[in-house]
Order: sequence, then structure tokens, then C-alpha cells
Amino acid sequence: MTNQTLEVLNNRASLRVYDDREISQEILDTILEATMRAPTAGNQMLYSVIVVRDEKTKKKLAQSCDHQAFIATAPVILVFLADHQRWFDYYQNNGVAEYCQREGLLFEGPQESDLLLAIEDAMIAAQNAVIAAESMGIGSCYIGDILENYEFHRELFDLPDWAFPIGMLCLGYYRPNHLKKLRERFDRKYIVFDETYHRLSPEENNEMFSSMAQSFHKENNPYRADNHAQAFYARKTGAAFSREMARSTRMALKKWDGRLLDFKKFD
Repeated sequence: MTNQTLEVLNNRASLRVYDDREISQEILDTILEATMRAPTAGNQMLYSVIVVRDEKTKKKLAQSCDHQAFIATAPVILVFLADHQRWFDYYQNNGVAEYCQREGLLFEGPQESDLLLAIEDAMIAAQNAVIAAESMGIGSCYIGDILENYEFHRELFDLPDWAFPIGMLCLGYYRPNHLKKLRERFDRKYIVFDETYHRLSPEENNEMFSSMAQSFHKENNPYRADNHAQAFYARKTGAAFSREMARSTRMALKKWDGRLLDFKKFD
């Protein structure tokens, strides 16, 4: 079974080389309208989107997001923020602190669970943007490295405490005669389970990764690894950029500690 929507979903692949065409404001507005129709927790829309077209800013992001030069060539970049700042400003503006004091309630700032909920909202919205863009011939690439260098990005975008850059999209048109290369996915039996979680046995686990493992060549890898798992860990999970991502995220999390708020000091 297939239809136009499924074709867009099943044929989408990350795009890192863009045509010289600009994305018009009308097209961008259409993408953003579709973005904002995404499902959201309690209709709170716990996210914000920063549209980046400025060349200097794009070059800065190309450096701060793990030195990926292609980022600067994208006609448009969308930065997705997990954002509780608006709601707490709303609370401040409408006497919620005084109400809590009167009713014996705690007036607490956003907590880790609030951040996770906002992240869900932001990334669901981001995927809406991806599919909307793809349906109009505009490719995209997610940049997870926006999680790095929290302090730099906070200053770059003038972010308040409770707005955390959680995802980034590069958008641009496909070049003429571009050939999409769809990457192989894991077999569904390793990803989708009925009723309860199934932890894979060592045999199942190795079978799941067997296709990837075939690409490993011990004699030509720069990590002195003995197998694909070791090489992948060195290249991704244990790499310097992953350590920076962890450090940066820990810094951001300090803001989302559910601390009691003094409305007189709250700004």
C-alpha cells in the first residue's frame, strides 16, 4: 500500500549539498505553518523556532556544530528550542506566584520532566517541517550538534534560561539530477516489539548489526579497532564531540532544576 504521503516519508534522505536557489518567504511560511500544526502536549507548543538566513551566523554555526562546513551553505537554517520561558513569563505576568502563595502551593520553575516534554514538542514540530519541505522539493539535514557549546549558542541567540536549542535543520533545494541514496535501516523485528520490551540476545544483537559490520576493515581503520563496534564507539559515542555534547547538556540542565521561584526576583 502506498500514497503520496507515504512516498514522501519513505523516500526522504538527508541532504548536505544544496542548489543555489533561495527559499522564498512564501515557501518558508508554508513550511513553518505546517511545523506549527504538529501535535503538542496540552496545546502548549513548548518550542520556539529561530530562522537563520544571515551568512555570518550560518558560518558560526558551521564551526560551533562540530566544524561541518556544509551547514554554512544551506539557504535556511531552523533552530528548534525546547521552550518553557513563554509559559513562565505568562505565569509571572498574571499573578501565579501570588496565587501560589495565597493557596499554599509551590511556585516551582521548570524541571527535567518539563524539559523532556518540551523536547518532544520541539522534535515533533521539526519532523513536520522536514516532511513539509520534502513535499515541496526541499531537502533537509538534522544537526544534533546544536547540543554542543551551550554557552556559545545561548549568547549567539540571546536565549533565556528556559529555552534550550535541542535540534537544528538545514534546508535547501535538491540540485538538478541529484541521486538520493537511501540508507539501510535495521530490520523491524529488532526495533518494534509487541506488548513488552525485548532485550536482544548476544546472537540477535550481532545479527542486527551484521550489515554494518561488513563495512569494517581492520587494516584500514584509524582507530586501531578490532571490529565495527569498537570503531563506531571511537568515531561517535566516545568521540570528543560527544563528550562536549554531554558537558554542554549538563550545563543547560542546571537551569531546569525545579527550583522554587521568588516572584520578586523572577525576571
